Amino acid sequence: MQSAIKTARNAAYDGCDAYGFQLEVFSKEQRTDDNMKSIFREMGRKPIYVTSYRSGQNAGMSDDELVDTLAWMINCGATLADVMGDYYCPDPIQITYDTTAVAKQKDAVKRIHDLGGEVLMSSHTMKFMTSDEVLKIATAHRDRGADISKIVTTANSEDEELENLRTIERLRRELDIPFLFLCGGSHTKLVRTIGPYLGTCMWLTVQRHDKLSTNAQPVCRAIRTIADNFDY
Repeated sequence: MQSAIKTARNAAYDGCDAYGFQLEVFSKEQRTDDNMKSIFREMGRKPIYVTSYRSGQNAGMSDDELVDTLAWMINCGATLADVMGDYYCPDPIQITYDTTAVAKQKDAVKRIHDLGGEVLMSSHTMKFMTSDEVLKIATAHRDRGADISKIVTTANSEDEELENLRTIERLRRELDIPFLFLCGGSHTKLVRTIGPYLGTCMWLTVQRHDKLSTNAQPVCRAIRTIADNFDY
């Protein structure tokens, strides 16, 4: 808990505009209302994006339980909840079209909205996809009630990286909700650095790189410098 508070404080000095909190790396013993509210309080009045994925400390929890944790964090002061695109029907690319699962996802989205929160629906495909494939997933997110669509693919060559930049441009023109399009792999830096100038709704950064951070995500202070000085 104290580590999370210190990271939040340091991120403020690095110039972050919002915060992200990943419950799956937070131990269950520390998941109390007081602890969560104390951490969120350190984030001031800035938006707070929260995830509750199936990995890490959440291993073995049901998808219903994961949705419960998202609702709980919204009640504690979070702003934006990440509803996975394959909740209730796990899929390798984290998007399901199973009708029963989709209905439950829509209920989860409504639950978050009723609590005053917003919903980001995510699919970490972790493979290269064409713009047609990406747009299909993003449209599914939108149709399920998501306020923001998040899709993470892969780029392992310059050609794939450039194609991903074109995908961002297409999403900006054809998708009528905000989106966050990212990629992993060996060629990630252009998408993660200039994506918001082309249409993605935010940067995902880390305050520092450590055992809990995502290596592909740039450091906040570096992106702050780019955002303040890149005249595009």
